[in-house]
Amino acid sequence: MTFQFDPEHNEVLNAFPQSQQPPIEPAIKKLPEQWRLRDLLIFILFIPFALIAANVIALIGYAVLAPVLHWSGPIPKLQTNVVFLLTLQLIFYAFLLAYIFLFVKLYYKTPFLTTLKWKKLSSHNVVRYLLGGAALSLVVMVIPPLLPEKKSFPLEKMFNSTSSAYAIAAFAIIVAPFMEELLFRGLLFAFIEKHGGLNFAIVSTALLFAGLHIFEYWGAWNNVVMILIVGMTFSIVRGLTGSLTPSFLLHLAYNGTLMLVLFLQTQHFHRLPAGFLFFR
Repeated sequence: MTFQFDPEHNEVLNAFPQSQQPPIEPAIKKLPEQWRLRDLLIFILFIPFALIAANVIALIGYAVLAPVLHWSGPIPKLQTNVVFLLTLQLIFYAFLLAYIFLFVKLYYKTPFLTTLKWKKLSSHNVVRYLLGGAALSLVVMVIPPLLPEKKSFPLEKMFNSTSSAYAIAAFAIIVAPFMEELLFRGLLFAFIEKHGGLNFAIVSTALLFAGLHIFEYWGAWNNVVMILIVGMTFSIVRGLTGSLTPSFLLHLAYNGTLMLVLFLQTQHFHRLPAGFLFFR
């Protein structure tokens, strides 16, 4: 290597021009490992806090709006008010969605939907999965009445008025498919698949999905069996495709078809006799 002497500044200079200096490689910051058991534990611990916060917000909202909208009735009766319960669940889901979004974006520093395996599908596949979800709902409508268990269940009792039926239908179509798939076939599936394998992730998320709904069908075990089969179908599709999008489309079409048939069957939710609901 040759050098030059600068007499004016009494310095020795490198003979190579500045443009020929070797570039300095920027340090690559290692991203956190995804889907660690510690991350799952933190999420599980967050759930009761989110539930408590959702209850507080819902009750404060009711206390503020009740005088303005002339709502009547003591607070204990809210435990059976369908619109209030759905609002409470919506707030709870909002907390969970915000937590998952911020956790993925700020901690993992990766795209939200891509990290949870949301993938774009062709129009052909979108139609195929929507038709599959509709077909699955028709199976669920036919089979439970053929099974011996005929007891009524809590979900059926929630359809106690036209407004309640509309609220449940809207929630079942607009909110439930996305949030339930995000939680079960998105977040939990990713954790379980990493630590237990694909087959275990399929079976366990189907069981957890059925467990979420078991209180809605308590006493009507034929419907519990059907919701387990439905959940297993969603989880198998998620596992085979490696994508969250197909199970979401199946779920959306499944719920949408059931609510549409129920809407037509009950004369636009105006005729809700006892025992009318034998499916979800």
